[in-house]
Amino acid sequence: MELLNQNLPHGANIGGDISLMLELPENDRFFKKKKKLLEDMGSHAKHTSIHSSASPGEVESSLLLMLQRARIINLDELELYFGGEDVKDMVGFNSPRNEMEALNSILTAIAKLDGEHCSTTTLEELRVAAVNLISELGKKCEEESKVVTRSSCEAEKCLQQWGEDQGVKSQLEISFIISPTNCINFEGAGRGAIARQDLRIGDIALEIPLSIVISDDIVHEYYMYSILEKIEGMSAETMLLLWSMKEKHNRDSKFKLYFDTLPEVFNTGLSFGMEAIMALDGTLLLEEIVQAKEHLRAQYDELFPSLCNDHPDVFPPEQYRWEQFLWACELWYSNSMKIMFSDGKLRTCLIPIAGLLNHSTCPHIMHYGKVDSTTNSIKFPLSRSCNAGQQCFLGYGSFSSSHLLTFYGFLPQLDNYYDVIPLDIDVASNEDCADTDPTPDWTSHMVRGTWFSKNHGIFHYGLPPPLLDSMRRSRNPSLQSMTLTPENLEIELDILRDLCSMFEEMRDGLGDPELDNRETTSCDVKLAADFKDLQRRIFSSIVASCQAGCELVECELQIYTL
Repeated sequence: MELLNQNLPHGANIGGDISLMLELPENDRFFKKKKKLLEDMGSHAKHTSIHSSASPGEVESSLLLMLQRARIINLDELELYFGGEDVKDMVGFNSPRNEMEALNSILTAIAKLDGEHCSTTTLEELRVAAVNLISELGKKCEEESKVVTRSSCEAEKCLQQWGEDQGVKSQLEISFIISPTNCINFEGAGRGAIARQDLRIGDIALEIPLSIVISDDIVHEYYMYSILEKIEGMSAETMLLLWSMKEKHNRDSKFKLYFDTLPEVFNTGLSFGMEAIMALDGTLLLEEIVQAKEHLRAQYDELFPSLCNDHPDVFPPEQYRWEQFLWACELWYSNSMKIMFSDGKLRTCLIPIAGLLNHSTCPHIMHYGKVDSTTNSIKFPLSRSCNAGQQCFLGYGSFSSSHLLTFYGFLPQLDNYYDVIPLDIDVASNEDCADTDPTPDWTSHMVRGTWFSKNHGIFHYGLPPPLLDSMRRSRNPSLQSMTLTPENLEIELDILRDLCSMFEEMRDGLGDPELDNRETTSCDVKLAADFKDLQRRIFSSIVASCQAGCELVECELQIYTL
């Protein structure tokens, strides 16, 4: 989970001008690369100034300048990789995550000036314009879902009431949701959080007191801790797994109502049946799931049956079978959150009620990973508005669909900008330029669907620039820049044909989609088939882009032969 950014922008009011500052933190991992992009954009100044009596057109222009800078400051590693070095590609829309972060950083700068008693009509117009852009983004990314009224949600109602009795403050109500694409429990309906009233940016949708947050502190107070702490290599996460397996059966547990709402069976990739596993044949995910299960099984075998034999009163065999261990692993993988506590320690926690919020690639809630020391609680503020009756989504993190399927048991409804495929290819180094190049080399490469790319022209083709540059240097180490010369164009053809052949083979290795079993009622098999379709779509887009690129290059070569 992403944590709150401590390097928030701020501003000032100088004379008759309003000056807002969006600063690139020097501890940013990609500081040099981003600084160069900002300089290429012409954004040397940290401040964007606007006159206190600016016209609507001037307000709009100033917001655009701020947004261009904020987008670059908030780029993550994948966005930098796929955006390349061309600043024209970096100042536009990159992803819902980047756009939300950029616009919210501008709102933070505006709020800072409001707090310094510098509020003006122009500042309010700037704020409204930024909020409107976030609203437009939300409408474009809205996910379809249907709230279902069911009498079987008694356990969830009891959990909500228990939470309120324990000090939970919530503007959300847990309901059953039908999603048009995901396969989930409860006869096609899964749980989600619905806004009870209209919620705006900055509103606290949910506040959970630390007293009901499940962290390693609980295990330290539990009687099994004196046994587990003596085992070499025993981690806090493993202790929590073992605690959960026992607490699930504890009728007197403080968290009984929470455990009552948990499913008996999770639908994550870790519990896929043999038919679903075989349906993943030809994908990297098949090997990833098999390896993950083998790792968990090895971890289980290290603990059991020895713990049961040595301490049968604490670890009764009937509560610590392999199936129950896997259930606990899936619980913590799919429901836990990383939380920064007031002591500076990052802990893996289960947060009752909050764990029922669903994920989106364009969520309403993005920042929730830090304890508020004033209230001793974890707050979930909105980064975009959520209307009454609308499902309120949480951002689990910048995860690929393969990760979400393996550890959470679903595929995103919207296009996922983090659906990348790593490439196991030799990369050309650029050691000679290491001292002068302000942008770090990429030591590994990847691809994603080329429909995300903005540039399908010559020398680009919708493919990631670092990958193309690396392949060019491997063919011509002295290459400095790409120009329309016969030699360079021949290199381009060679690269595109190699890539086309590679991804045609990967696509064909997935088999015929017509042979996939679409009539099955098995959730895991359906998810496996849907994931395979996504992989085919990515590979097919790359093949099509390479073929179109070959046509572009061949046309340019013909010019030189005339």
